[in-house]
Order: sequence, then structure tokens, then C-alpha cells
Amino acid sequence: MLSAGCTQSGGDNKSSLSIVMNFGPDTGGSLDPANGWEGWYVKQAGIYETLFYGDENMEIKPELATGYTHVNDTVWEITLRDDVYFHDGTKMDADAVIFSLNRVLDPSNDRSYEYDFIKEIRKTGDYTIEIETTEPYAPLIASLIDPIMSIVSPNIADVDTQPDGTGPYAFVSYEPGASIDLVANENYWKGDVLNKNLYMSYNSDAATRTLMLKSGDADIAKDILPSEYAALESSPDTDVFSKETLRAYFIYINGHKAPFDDARVRQAFYYATDRQEIVDTALEGVAGSPAEAMFTNTMPWNANDMVEQYDYNPEKALQLFAEAGITQGVDGKLYYNGEPFSVEIQTYPNRAALPATLEVIAAQWEKIGIDVVTKIADSSAIKADVKSGDYDMALYTWNTAPTGDPDYFLSGHCLSTGTYASTWLNYSNPQVDEWILEARATFDEDKRAELYDDVQVRVMEDAPMIFVFYAVENDATRSDVTGFQIYPNDYTFVTKDIAAV
Repeated sequence: MLSAGCTQSGGDNKSSLSIVMNFGPDTGGSLDPANGWEGWYVKQAGIYETLFYGDENMEIKPELATGYTHVNDTVWEITLRDDVYFHDGTKMDADAVIFSLNRVLDPSNDRSYEYDFIKEIRKTGDYTIEIETTEPYAPLIASLIDPIMSIVSPNIADVDTQPDGTGPYAFVSYEPGASIDLVANENYWKGDVLNKNLYMSYNSDAATRTLMLKSGDADIAKDILPSEYAALESSPDTDVFSKETLRAYFIYINGHKAPFDDARVRQAFYYATDRQEIVDTALEGVAGSPAEAMFTNTMPWNANDMVEQYDYNPEKALQLFAEAGITQGVDGKLYYNGEPFSVEIQTYPNRAALPATLEVIAAQWEKIGIDVVTKIADSSAIKADVKSGDYDMALYTWNTAPTGDPDYFLSGHCLSTGTYASTWLNYSNPQVDEWILEARATFDEDKRAELYDDVQVRVMEDAPMIFVFYAVENDATRSDVTGFQIYPNDYTFVTKDIAAV
């Protein structure tokens, strides 16, 4: 059911816009932004907003908040906008914000552990709240950018099937795994929404998405087929938009088992990987750039100019393997403990670049005598292997800084107690732990930057992961679409300014 007033407020633009995306909500049909990663998809659709957001340069800006005051080391006061209404007509205030954030902090939420640094959220006025942390925590404001912290109407009837936010578009209907229909929010606090009806469909096949754009069945297509890039760019009917995002493709290495627990072996794999060839072949030269370290060049906190690079060097790789007891036989093959040295590397098929990259990596490693077994499986199956300890390597992709703060990735992957460091990687470095914990509690940004630089340099030396390339997002629109731009965070997509004229 639509509330009264959710209609377009005028203008000479076309009444509807069709967008085809690569991914959509996938948790049992739920559209709850506090359910797993569903917040990313409902944020993309323009339904929900957060207190703060990262702009096109990933600078933190107020959204539903107007600003904040750092009261003391553990208390932050946040002031809220007083002119915002939910799609159901309810006014947004401190009670609505506290209701929304507490949904994430509830222990029943499977991502609540990510916010265990929050001790209490309390109301200090109709449009002010305080957030108290358990200890000094510098990334607090950045943590509120994650779409899981979307502000939801406290009067929402069914958060799974009837989403109700403050964004430029209001929910109409949803077909799980296929599409979502939306209508312009007439009372949007940022001003007129330039398009009346929005139809967003989901298709994981890049070729199909590209064909839909070329045929006119879609006005905007996310992640176009790389081989069609040049044709779409030169066509008078379409426009192509490209931007390096915050997404990195990298390889998890199981440090729980030999010989991968030896840093020399991990470094050797790095030297055996020609990242430029991967970009040129698997990505056809347009969908990525060779990774220098964990953070992309778009990320303001990167230390890429300080990190010693693992330039492609098969000879160096063989030398390090030999030092670690993995030697080359007369047949050119590598042997470990008298047996052919074999490694299984797995990935999942949801992103087209993953299987293609896996194929190139396998060929490169086989050139120096490694017996490579590749496996493509659902991510759930890979996670099951990891949980049981039965895996060698896994090629994955992460947006390493979706909130704009380095702590998001570093605490999970490089802090010894982090979810991925302690399980997937078995990575532990006491000095890295000390730097990360100090950076969390440091409010001087220059000092934080120095500490995170040190972390990145040391982690790259230890090589618990192999960073392969940074994703370049290539989206395309019909030539009559205006107001579109790419945000590097993956989840900001639909805005009030997109329209077809």
C-alpha cells in the first residue's frame, strides 16, 4: 500500500526509469536494511538513508543528521534534521533514530558484534541523541554510514516486506531475486525527485545487462560487459561512466596449515602473480587496475606510495619457495615433502571477474611448476570449507572501506582477534595489533594516518592475503539519462537527480 503523497511533483522528464543491477536482495526475500547486507540493496534503490554518508570523494557528510559534537573520549552528541518525514508520513525524530540503531545493536542481529563498541544510545532532545562507546573509538561517526544503520520508520508494519524509509523513492512492490518497483517521494527533504516511477531489475549476467541497455529495455545498466565498453562509449545512443571504486579483489591464504603458514611461501605466491596480465586479459583492460596494497587509490587513507611492491618476478618466487623447502625438480615441477606441490584455490561465480581471474592466476602459477586445482562454488560452500579448516586459498572481493574508514577492513582482517584474521587467515602480529588498537582510540587524524600507514606496510610484508586488482566500475546509460554518477562505496546509486529527458 502506498501512502498518500508519494507521487511525482512535476517536470518535463519521462515518467519512468528502468535500471538493471548485477545484485539484489538475497536473504530469503527480506528488504530489512538491518538484515545481513540487505541494507546495501535498499540503499541502492533509494529507499533508505543514514545519519551520515560518504560523498563521491568518500568525505563524510551529514545526511539525516546536521552534525555532531565530540563531548568527551566516549560520548558523541548528534543533532538531527527536523524537517524529514518517512514515506508513511511519520516525522523522523530522536525516538525513530534510536529505534532504528537499536535494531542493529540487538544481540539477535547477526552483525551486532560489529557495533559492540557502542555502550548506549540515549535521547537528549527531540532532535538530539548521544552515543556512548565502551572505550575511545575514533571511527564512530564513519560506522554510522554503513547501510545497516539505515533509519527506519518506527511505525513500520513489516520491515521485511514493506520497507519504509526517508529516501527519494518509496516502495511499491518486490519480486524476490527479480525486481523492485518504486515511486518518487513527493515530500523528499532534499527537494524534487526528477523521475516519477523507478523499475529496478536484477541480473547477474553482464552480457544480458548490456544487451538490455543496447535494446532500450534498460535506461541504466550497472557493470557492463568489458568487451562492449568501446562500442557503448562510441555509440551516440549510450554514455559510459567509469570510476575506480573501493573494491579490491584478493586471495585469502589459509595460514592455519603448512606450508602457507610460512611468510616466504605467501610472498612467493605474490611474486608469481602477474597482476597486470590479469587486468589486461581477465578484465580486458577496462574493469580494473593492478592492486598495490589493500586499499584502492580512491581511498584517502591508503599507504600505497609507502608499500614495497611485489612486482611480478617468477625467479624471486622460486627462490623464496626453495628457502621454505619447496624445490624444483628436474621435470620443472615444484615439490614439497617429496610430493608434487599442489594448491587448491576456490572462488564463487556471482561476479564475472572472479572465475576469469582465477583462470589466469592458475595458468601463471602452473608456469613455475605448481599443481593448481581450481574450484568454483557458492560462497556458502566456501565458507563451510573455511570453517572446517579444509581450504588452501580463496579468491574473494571486498569493498575494503565502504564507510570511508580503514578500521572497517583492518580490524576484521589484520587484528589477530578479528573475524577473518582469526579464522580465514590465522594472521597474528602483535605490533600490528598494537597499532590498530591505538589508531582506534586516537582522535588526531594525522596520528591515525601514521599508524594505519605502519599497519599497511607491515601487513603487506607479512602477506596474509594477495591483493590482485582494484575494481573499476563501468556503468552505462541511455544518452537521454541525466544526473547519473558513480559513487565508490557500492551502495549509493539512485539519487533524486537521475532522470531521462
